[in-house]
Amino acid sequence: METLRVGAAFPDPPFNGMPDDSGLDIDLMQAIAEKLGAAVEFVSYDGADFNGIFNGLGSAYDCVTAGTTVTPEREQQATFVPPYLISGQALAVDTTRLPQVRSVDDLEGLTIGVQQGNTSQPIAERLVAEGKAAAVRVYDYGAIRTALTDLTTGACDAFMKLAPVLTELVKAVQGVEVVQRGISVENIAIAVAIGDQALLGRLTLAQAELEDDGILQRIRGKWLGNPYADQNLAVL
Repeated sequence: METLRVGAAFPDPPFNGMPDDSGLDIDLMQAIAEKLGAAVEFVSYDGADFNGIFNGLGSAYDCVTAGTTVTPEREQQATFVPPYLISGQALAVDTTRLPQVRSVDDLEGLTIGVQQGNTSQPIAERLVAEGKAAAVRVYDYGAIRTALTDLTTGACDAFMKLAPVLTELVKAVQGVEVVQRGISVENIAIAVAIGDQALLGRLTLAQAELEDDGILQRIRGKWLGNPYADQNLAVL
């Protein structure tokens, strides 16, 4: 039986790293593998810079499914299946320490934390360039829990990350809350090696079938509480 090797950055709840190593991306790729008649193997990426994950495409793994935002820069390193999710960046602070911060408009004089290689980094850097924040503190990709703890000590003032992940992670840190969502609009998609049109086509077809079957809606609903691909759409 064919084995589909999937590159993933752990932990990244609710995409992966939930109890029993479960998550949205885990369910998605298991369902896609079933459509393809293949087994699935998740290969952990442990680099400090998330963008390095694409270097393993076509060698260490066949595709990357890691809550991955499509950007023009990343499209120079990989080809993407149509998005299975549309989300955006969110902002978290320790509301007991900084109750006045409710959005990116309240960050003057403060430091924003981001992960190395995350799509939040250019947004935070732009806020600093515009004088809306004092500085950006960049953490290694795997140091997300340290970053959130730093919000309570004052080593960092605010943290920016993709909304579903940030919402899940702050649950474990007392006093830290997500105060703003929808800072950006980002397409989240599976990546394959540039030139691997055969795999791109197979994954695209399998994902479309999961959408048509209602399976993908159920997966999104299970992990995000919202079945729509576009998470900005309200559930009626």
